Amino acid sequence: MVTADRVAEIFADVRYVYQSALLRLEAGDIRDAAEKAWCATKRATDALILARTGREPSMPAQTSGGLRSLAHADDRFRPLRNHYNACVTDLHTDCFYHAHCEPEDLIVEIIQETGRYIEDAERLAATP
Repeated sequence: MVTADRVAEIFADVRYVYQSALLRLEAGDIRDAAEKAWCATKRATDALILARTGREPSMPAQTSGGLRSLAHADDRFRPLRNHYNACVTDLHTDCFYHAHCEPEDLIVEIIQETGRYIEDAERLAATP
C-alpha cells in the first residue's frame, strides 16, 4: 500500500531529524535543537494525518487543521495537539525565529518530550 509506505518513510525521517535535535542540544545549540524538534513534530503530525485520512498535508495550515480535526473527533489526539501547539509557539516562533529560548529548562523539556510525541503519533497512526 502506497500510503503505508509513505507513512513509514516519513516516520523514519522524523526519527533521524529528532536524533539530530538531540545532538544539537547536547552540543549546546538550543536554538537549532528547537527548530529540529519542531520539524520532527510537524512531520510526525503530517505522517499521522496521512495515516488517518489518506491525505498528506502540503501546507502548515493543513497540518494544524488536520490535527485540530483529529483532536475534535477523538480525545486520544488532544495531548498531541497540546504538544504541537507548544512546539509552534515556543520552539519554532519564539526560540528559533526570535532567538528567545527562555526559560531554557522549559525549551529543553519540550525538545525532550518530542520523542514521546513521535512515539504517540506513530502508535496512533497504526491504531484504527
